[in-house]
Amino acid sequence: QVQLVESGGGLVQAGGSLRLSCAASGSIFSRNVMGWYRQAPGKQRELVAAITSGGSANYAGSVKGRFTISRDNAKNTVYLQMNSLKPEDTAVYYCNADWVDDTESYRASWGQGTQVTVLE
Repeated sequence: QVQLVESGGGLVQAGGSLRLSCAASGSIFSRNVMGWYRQAPGKQRELVAAITSGGSANYAGSVKGRFTISRDNAKNTVYLQMNSLKPEDTAVYYCNADWVDDTESYRASWGQGTQVTVLE
């Protein structure tokens, strides 16, 4: 059983920065993608950024140029550096991991979510 533990959310003024971290306990094997999603009140969960085990990253258009996703494979940890935060970035941010296990089956796990609130 893989568990994802998030940290780093909080309250920040518009224009400020926050860094989210997500550590995976247990094996997510070598072929995996880790990412961050967010869900604002009354809205659907959306992808913010994702990064493969090889380091290829993609971003939602709304955060490109402001957010940076990175990872430490040795620690099974993914980070999201969020700069120039806007009130519309306010949401619960969820860490996600998708991987292929040793039976060639696709697996996924989600973190519990961390609140990010950006004040005007």
